[in-house]
Amino acid sequence: MGAPMVIAQQAAPGQVLTNVVIRETVYTGLAGKFTGAKVLALIPDHTRTIPLPTLFPLIVDALRDTRQLDFMVALGTHLPMTDDAIHHLLGITAGQRATLYKHIGLLNHDWQNSDALVEIGTITQDEVKALAGDVWHPSLGGDVPIRINRRIRDYDHILIIGPTFPHEVIGFSGGAKYLFPGISGAEMINVTHWLGALMTILNIIGIKDTPVRRMVHSAAALVPTPITLLSLVVVSHGEQKDALAGLFIGDHERAWSAAADLSSERHITWLDQPLDRVLSYPHTMYDELWTAAKAMYKLDPAVRDGGEIIVYAPHLATVSHVHGQSIFEAGYHVRDYYLQQWERFKHIPLGVLAHGTHLRGSGTFVNGVEHGRIQVTLATAISRADTERLALGYADPASIDPHDFEGDGQLYVPKSGEMLYRVRPT
Repeated sequence: MGAPMVIAQQAAPGQVLTNVVIRETVYTGLAGKFTGAKVLALIPDHTRTIPLPTLFPLIVDALRDTRQLDFMVALGTHLPMTDDAIHHLLGITAGQRATLYKHIGLLNHDWQNSDALVEIGTITQDEVKALAGDVWHPSLGGDVPIRINRRIRDYDHILIIGPTFPHEVIGFSGGAKYLFPGISGAEMINVTHWLGALMTILNIIGIKDTPVRRMVHSAAALVPTPITLLSLVVVSHGEQKDALAGLFIGDHERAWSAAADLSSERHITWLDQPLDRVLSYPHTMYDELWTAAKAMYKLDPAVRDGGEIIVYAPHLATVSHVHGQSIFEAGYHVRDYYLQQWERFKHIPLGVLAHGTHLRGSGTFVNGVEHGRIQVTLATAISRADTERLALGYADPASIDPHDFEGDGQLYVPKSGEMLYRVRPT
């Protein structure tokens, strides 16, 4: 069973795949490949752009000869989705769920429930050291137990369905990332995010071959259930925000690699000069700073030293639904602020510290003085007092006019968080 070769469809530059091509590719890549098998399909939650209302009925129909087909939301550490939210994500009604799709299971990953996880192996400290190279730090800890949702053992095959974008932790998202951290335990979530933070965003985002990606693939090699990937490159095209520039089905490493190559062509905006100030308005699908921080990550490489990124999100009032208490304790700081005061911060989950330094950006901490490469300012519904407690700059969102960011050296980026901005090499 499975798809040893990669079925690929890629639109011409500036173009997107038609619905006919999408349908044909899904059926060519999946139909008849899992006859009589029990299949678990992994999908992202609402914080990723993907045309699931188009894909879900196609995939269900293409896999109609399976013995069992269930979908699990690969949440990582995000909150579980309600039934209504999952229905909306898939583009179905409660009535359709109870009739047309009553044979399909719709599941949430539960990363905090140890009974929901199973250990399938270990990545040793020596292996982590080899992967990390010069950035290895004792804070990464010892051997890493590889725990994953135990439901994978109930199925004959795993089908990952997800988009690929430039990503601040792993280089490019998608692929086996839907296993680790998607349906994994906290250990891999924390270590991979902290390894990415030790490298810093500027040295990892939009780079295909990274230590974090290699670590994720090492963990995926321990998964006993065969894996197929349906990898998507999602773009905006006219009024359509979730068109497909590419669709790749097959071996999870090879299909992801092809998608990452196309993502590097379709998801990077190149600038001739670095910017002084950016007003970055995150997509409203991000309902907490934990995810809306992508509005900073994707612009960081485009801003000159001493410049400023303003995360402009008047709708945003929550730092994190899950990790808020730890984030307020840690604050947002450059990497070395944490490393040089490790005894003070070592009890905080590494994933939280990684988020803290990713949003604050690169910088130094010398003789007790922190200096960020750029200024990071929040213009959100989070209060001035809380913003300053988090060690970030504050701006009243009511005082901001996006038109003020139209001059030289300035840029207003609406619906930010997925497109990466870079300065063209001289």
